[in-house]
Amino acid sequence: MLTRFAPSPTGELHLGHAYSAVLAHEAARAAEGRFLVRLDDIDGSRSREEYVAASLADLAWLGIAWDGEPARQSARLGDYAAALETLRDRGLVYPCFCTRADIAASLSAPHGPSGAIYPGTCRHLSDAERARRIGAELHCWRLDTARSLAEAGELMWEEVGQGRRVADPLAHGDIVLARKDAPASYHLASTLDDAMMGVTHVIRGADLIASTDVHRLLQALLGLPTPLYRHHALVCGPDGKRLAKRDAAASLASLRACGQDGHALAADLAADRLPAGYSLQNP
Repeated sequence: MLTRFAPSPTGELHLGHAYSAVLAHEAARAAEGRFLVRLDDIDGSRSREEYVAASLADLAWLGIAWDGEPARQSARLGDYAAALETLRDRGLVYPCFCTRADIAASLSAPHGPSGAIYPGTCRHLSDAERARRIGAELHCWRLDTARSLAEAGELMWEEVGQGRRVADPLAHGDIVLARKDAPASYHLASTLDDAMMGVTHVIRGADLIASTDVHRLLQALLGLPTPLYRHHALVCGPDGKRLAKRDAAASLASLRACGQDGHALAADLAADRLPAGYSLQNP
């Protein structure tokens, strides 16, 4: 078994991150497997080196030991570009020039698991118009999901303890694979990274379960293996809402500063015991 924990160094880790990291670490160690850390640091506008150091310090405080050096997405930009080029050569992605305001203003944009679904405006542009605009306008690259699914066929993935599920990537519409301000989206980078790292079990929050449909499609298109998935309940605060990095009271740094024993906290989280006021909920 090989599991991973992949924080984005855009803020301090909180109890929700700790719960996910502990579960992935404990699963690997119980199976005498390996546990890796990956830093999802390609958001150039928000990633900070101080948060890299803080995240690793938080994991060490919890008693979590990882195997090897932490990997960085910023070291794999060439791999993401190559995958995107492969899909582009097969006619499965297209440039999109729409702004968020354009999409929000579209009356035809339905909603899916991740919010408003892109209405496909730029999918219908001619090759000539794309060539004219691509050098002059900011753009992202979107997956033509319907065409991609027609090529891939029916897709399945397995949720540990619950059995096989049919993937439904069409519910997400034409997702972004490379953003205007980043060389790869979460979907593309995470899918490639898990494959390159040899991850056998992806253990992450239930808020990402819908994303698995998209990742399964990318795996099929790029000839990547499909790991097993385990989506765990989310840690919620006293207000019943899922924790976010802005919740300073739940940050691991604040708990450490208050004298909390990190190893004891990790043991409690492994047993689904949370500090007073916090709860586990499925979205």
